[in-house]
Amino acid sequence: MPQETYQRLLMDRTHSHKRWENSASPIHVEDLDLSELRATVRMGIEFGRIPSTASAEAGDILERFGLRLGQTLTNAAAVLFAKHESAHYPQCQLRLARFRGLDKNEFLDQRQLNGNAFRLLTEAVQFMNRHLPVSGRIEPGVFERVDAPLFPPVALREALVNAFVHRDYSIPGGAVSVAIYDDRLEIWSDGRLPFGLTVEALAKEHLSRPRNPLIAEVFFRRGLVERWGRGTQKIIELCVLAGHPTPQFLEQAGAVGVRFLPSGYIAPLRVAHDLTNRQRMILQILSASAQETFGNIKRQVNPDIADRTLRDDLLHLKRLLLIDSVGRGRGATWSLRGSPARIGR
Repeated sequence: MPQETYQRLLMDRTHSHKRWENSASPIHVEDLDLSELRATVRMGIEFGRIPSTASAEAGDILERFGLRLGQTLTNAAAVLFAKHESAHYPQCQLRLARFRGLDKNEFLDQRQLNGNAFRLLTEAVQFMNRHLPVSGRIEPGVFERVDAPLFPPVALREALVNAFVHRDYSIPGGAVSVAIYDDRLEIWSDGRLPFGLTVEALAKEHLSRPRNPLIAEVFFRRGLVERWGRGTQKIIELCVLAGHPTPQFLEQAGAVGVRFLPSGYIAPLRVAHDLTNRQRMILQILSASAQETFGNIKRQVNPDIADRTLRDDLLHLKRLLLIDSVGRGRGATWSLRGSPARIGR
């Protein structure tokens, strides 16, 4: 029997009582972030998932969630609530990167953080908010441009929560990773899918058998996850509803990931330096047609804008090699230079 198959069968057999998350931890109660513990109770009460009479005492909270064995904390308690970076838990790590282009050859921004799962979840959301552009569109009969996040925030949060809840924390060098490229966003967590689950099954109805039920339970009580294993289906539904391609679920090199793809051209936030909202709006307008006249662009941007101001914007974008023009004067037509889907620089 292959070693990998043997280990999976062993995990299935012993999972109910012997797991990494419910093993003894070397840290103590004073090493935990008590404010995060109390926030879990408060949020659980707000979501109706913890009785309103629940105690806010640290010991009682740990007992409620099965995070303490006698006076000894479990590894799950450390993952969820550890206050500081710990040499005992190098795997409680988040890797964040914004790459230039379509591969990992050049970074625009990168960070590596350690901490408890809730702190890392917050950091990941903030990083994506910084680097993912707002997608603007013009709707018929609406004068103002309609702005919306590039990808549905709930879908991104669901993917992040899945990564923190279901990853294999027994891998010492493991991490959750967020990688943003010009044409996609990927969220990865170390560890293979457990219990014979396949990436194909993630897009369908499937049983919820979390690798880390104690960690999953706390996320559930805080209102961050549901019990029924619909997280991956929810991600797909939200992205398709927003007009994006179906996200891709992947398993490779001992890690599980989800890849988000934009539905079309997204104007960059930065090329050499920051672009203004009006310049980004011009790019979005040009992405919707093969070519546009100066007058049509002006009507969609702002009919009251001065011709000189708009022309300066167009010439600036042309100097940045983002757009092209044919002809001269008001008779010139303007077009986007290439139109592959881009998340933005």
